[in-house]
Amino acid sequence: MNALTVLAPADQFQAPSPDELFNSFTPIIPGVDWFTKPVLLAIISMLLVVGVCWAAFANPKVVPRGVQNVVEFGYMFVRDQVARPFLGKDADRWMGLLVSIFFLVLVWNLMGVVPILQFPVASHIAFPIVLAALIYVLKIYLGIKHQGGWGYFKNMMFPPGLPKGIYLLLAPIEFLSNLIIAPFTHAVRLFANMFAGHMLLAFFSMVGFWFLFEKLTPLGAGVGVVGVIMTIIFTAFEIFIQYLQAFLFAMLAAMYIGNSLHAEH
Repeated sequence: MNALTVLAPADQFQAPSPDELFNSFTPIIPGVDWFTKPVLLAIISMLLVVGVCWAAFANPKVVPRGVQNVVEFGYMFVRDQVARPFLGKDADRWMGLLVSIFFLVLVWNLMGVVPILQFPVASHIAFPIVLAALIYVLKIYLGIKHQGGWGYFKNMMFPPGLPKGIYLLLAPIEFLSNLIIAPFTHAVRLFANMFAGHMLLAFFSMVGFWFLFEKLTPLGAGVGVVGVIMTIIFTAFEIFIQYLQAFLFAMLAAMYIGNSLHAEH
């Protein structure tokens, strides 16, 4: 008998599908279809970032302690590793935006490893798209404001010092790279990493749960233990990726703003 025609038993383990993990959310408030778990977690993330920053700096101390010490460490990290390398002397002007982006995206991502919540907000493509679109609009606005309409697009598509003939090839590439590909990859890079990480964690945690609790057998117990171990390993790795993606998203935002402010960049 052809193995492809054999129907799997009803109680056979099945890996979670993307639709089950990312789209099967019932409205939290009946009749309000848009208010689902990802939206709620996004709102909680925003309130958490605002609350922590308020607690840290509402009454700052000369010698920081507790929450202020942690947030100041994050602030200095964004300032030294994100803002100053791309914005130079303009770094301090944009620290509020960049710190907010970094912490918001970080909390979005960390929601994926918080027990019970267990859903990274950025794994829903709408959220990275909206944030990347805001940076994209700001980038174009600042470029036109500081370089002029023609100057901004001229500096972008026709960098000086090259043979004129090469502009026939370079100009459309620069246009696509800066105005279409850059904002697309800005959003998709964050989304894809959170999407894939959530899928892996869901798969291994379900393997562990299924073979240790649902269908416990001598052989299945070994598979279940492997699933639990892999869940722990991938959780630690996912936390690192969540932090890294928040850093990269904020870094790209700083780079786009810097390119708009200074044509020589």
